[in-house]
Amino acid sequence: MGKAASWPQRGAVAASAGGTSAVWGECQGSGSKPYLAAVHLDGGTGPAYKCSCPSRKIPCKHVLGLLALWAQGEVADREDKPSWVGSWLDGRAARQARAADPAKAAPADPAKAAATLRAREEAVAAGLAELRLWLHDQIDAGLAEVPKHGYDHWDRMAKRLTDAKARGASGWVSRLPSVARQESWPERVLEHLGLLHLLIDGYGAGDALGERTRGAIRSRVGITLKADEVRAGGESVGDTWVVLGRRTVPGAEDDMTGLRVWLRGARTGRTALALSFGRADQAPTTPYRLGTAVEADLSFYPDGHRVVPDPGTELPGPVPQGTTVAGALDAHAAVLAEDPWRETWPVVLADAAPGRDDRWYLADPGGDALPLATGAPRRLLAVTGGRPATVAAEWSPAEGLTPLAVWDRTGKAIPL
Repeated sequence: MGKAASWPQRGAVAASAGGTSAVWGECQGSGSKPYLAAVHLDGGTGPAYKCSCPSRKIPCKHVLGLLALWAQGEVADREDKPSWVGSWLDGRAARQARAADPAKAAPADPAKAAATLRAREEAVAAGLAELRLWLHDQIDAGLAEVPKHGYDHWDRMAKRLTDAKARGASGWVSRLPSVARQESWPERVLEHLGLLHLLIDGYGAGDALGERTRGAIRSRVGITLKADEVRAGGESVGDTWVVLGRRTVPGAEDDMTGLRVWLRGARTGRTALALSFGRADQAPTTPYRLGTAVEADLSFYPDGHRVVPDPGTELPGPVPQGTTVAGALDAHAAVLAEDPWRETWPVVLADAAPGRDDRWYLADPGGDALPLATGAPRRLLAVTGGRPATVAAEWSPAEGLTPLAVWDRTGKAIPL
């Protein structure tokens, strides 16, 4: 990738203020068509990358090879540039101008937007139909074949789904190799394949499903709404939202990091998830702090759980009302009835204390308990000293309880 001979066509676009605005090139690989790669260096929001290769990594190896050539002085300024480079740079400039002055943004064309959505839905439906056949092939071959498969076996299907604009379903397929390495992997792989099959059936059911389930399915396959669309047409719920805790998680892309913040309405009891993302080298931001509450009207996505973050008015945070283990499991079961693909859910246990039998647990005053995730007991014991406390945690049947925060006897929230 870093050899000039691999890039028969390449060039740099000079910036008006001096220096280089962008570099581009056509990398000749093993196929008949070259890969088209470009980097926008002075876009105002940091470098941006473009490449026609199927890699999901950003930047990909072709972009890195092009940058290496440019750093070595092997990419000269050129007055001419291919139309695909000009179109990409012009589009980025237009989007940045609209972001700087929303009043100048072109009005949306409802007919064009509806046609685009229909095309997207048709592409996703075709991709899921192919996924159904692939799932049947995995079952016909038998689960005993799973450990023999290399990553390429799973990546081929994942890439097909990405091409079909079903990136959410693609992510589920990409996780299968790690599922196959877990304890009791046959049961876990079969469950994972079953949830994928249920996702396909749910997408095909369309309007026959409830609104929240339909919203969850569209989100799971990768059809999402923009924040502005949710603010304009989503369900709005006003409440005092208590911050239960936050957890950093891997993003869908290798170079992204996610941040989950769980909120609970003091009056409605509604649970809300504020999800934000950032580059791996930039921590995601959120307007919510542990130990506070926020008075705000939150706009909910169609799944009924995720919300568009709104700073609202920050207030002192009360200790959230806790429940028993039985109550927490009942709430989780109600969520799964609407969204069977949800893997984590927040719980708040009142007067809960860690204890140990064959493994570490968090027990309520009645003696019912839930297992703690690996690594969680040491942090929890360090804060509580083994005494009962109000504990907010994420519950995952596969991992156990991952504590998010503890409220001590004075009502102070301590993050974990």
